[in-house]
Amino acid sequence: MTNDILKRFDLSGTVVAITGGGGDLCGAMADALGSLSVKVAVLDIDREKAEARAAAILQSDRTANAFQCDVLDTIRIRQCYKSICDLWGPPDFLINGAGGNDPRGSTSEEFHSPAVSSNPASLSFFNLDPEGFRRVFDLNFLGTFLVTQTFSKGMVDKGKGSIVNISSMSSFTPLTKVAAYSAAKAAVSNFTQWLAVHLSHSGVRVNALAPGFFLTEQAKFLHIDKKTGEYLPRAKKVIAHTPMGRYGQPDDLIGTLVWLLSDASSFVTGVVVPVDGGFSSYSI
Repeated sequence: MTNDILKRFDLSGTVVAITGGGGDLCGAMADALGSLSVKVAVLDIDREKAEARAAAILQSDRTANAFQCDVLDTIRIRQCYKSICDLWGPPDFLINGAGGNDPRGSTSEEFHSPAVSSNPASLSFFNLDPEGFRRVFDLNFLGTFLVTQTFSKGMVDKGKGSIVNISSMSSFTPLTKVAAYSAAKAAVSNFTQWLAVHLSHSGVRVNALAPGFFLTEQAKFLHIDKKTGEYLPRAKKVIAHTPMGRYGQPDDLIGTLVWLLSDASSFVTGVVVPVDGGFSSYSI
């Protein structure tokens, strides 16, 4: 019985495409899946980061390849998909990890006040840069949509596959300051549920991870003082509201990811799973 259960988690010989695979969180996913004998296509807009991640996997005698890919460029997305198919066949799994925040889509204060409006150095809701807001929304949501539109076709043709989108805690309850990011991740979660229903008769499952607070390079500007390296007041609030009392580590996502990709979750689709140290459960 134990062996049968473990077999359901077995991903060896399968193919995964990971957008944002050169980053902190998705890079850790790429490493972990490579160690499980998955063939890993590392897609990232930064070619050097993608190549570095693929090289690290290859050094461990695993299988990986790097692909420069802008998730908002439909032509490049199709080229990457064709290259992966020519190399290994259509991917069995897709992880939509490309995303992130932009200071232009975030306010500098939690609450609006006349003092904020009169301070030229402050960013309030009323002077947010529309282009910055659009960039955050496009990168997180539209990038997920466009890549999935191309990469899910092979899964549908095979009658089997798993898509994991990367959402956020801010998709459940919008976090202060990060207006664009919260809206975009809420769209990712909603799209995850919609697509799960739409593809439910095809054998393709669609779910999402909602990481809590992880100190990625993109998030540090809101949490760490650049000059001193100390936690900003926002970071201290995060720790105080996370029952497990710490930021997440990239490896904290791996167990849930493997479960969602594997046959161990064969009757699971349309869910957004928090991996947040209890943040979403805590109230005072």
